Amino acid sequence: MQSSNFNIKDSASCSIKSNRKQSEQITFKGYVKVVCTSSDGKIKWSDEGENLVVDDGINYILGTAILDSASLYVGLTTSTPSPAANWTMTNAQGIEAAGYDESNRVSWGQGAVAAKTVTNSSPATFTMNGTDLTIGGAFVTTDSTKDGTSGVLIALKAFTSGNKTVADNDVLSVTYTISAS
Repeated sequence: MQSSNFNIKDSASCSIKSNRKQSEQITFKGYVKVVCTSSDGKIKWSDEGENLVVDDGINYILGTAILDSASLYVGLTTSTPSPAANWTMTNAQGIEAAGYDESNRVSWGQGAVAAKTVTNSSPATFTMNGTDLTIGGAFVTTDSTKDGTSGVLIALKAFTSGNKTVADNDVLSVTYTISAS
């Protein structure tokens, strides 16, 4: 019996590197059962057990789940959130920072999957307009609408050392990476 586990980790930065890492674990397991039946309908043999998810399979899952899905968008938070696994866009919307010049959340701009990792091809860039003077984190969602509650909240990262001060015309560059092992 073989099983394959891989971890999906996410991290976000906003021109600041974090020493603390948050990670979530997802275990992918399959179960295979093969039954050989003779022409007269009798079972000759059967075999069953857990399967192994290989590296190419993990790359494929990342590629289809991330790259083949609807576009993803990056948003910012006004305070340092304490996200929980059951959070949705309704939770993120309550703390979203919409004080930037861009008319919508910024496109994540997915890159290619390589070595069980996918990241945005270039940072999502926000030009601050002076409305929100503190930023506490960043998130990724399937909805581009500023302050919107639709779509799926993919991930949310609180800044490790709390809120950061921003001013009018400051530019925040956000890189988001998803990896599996």
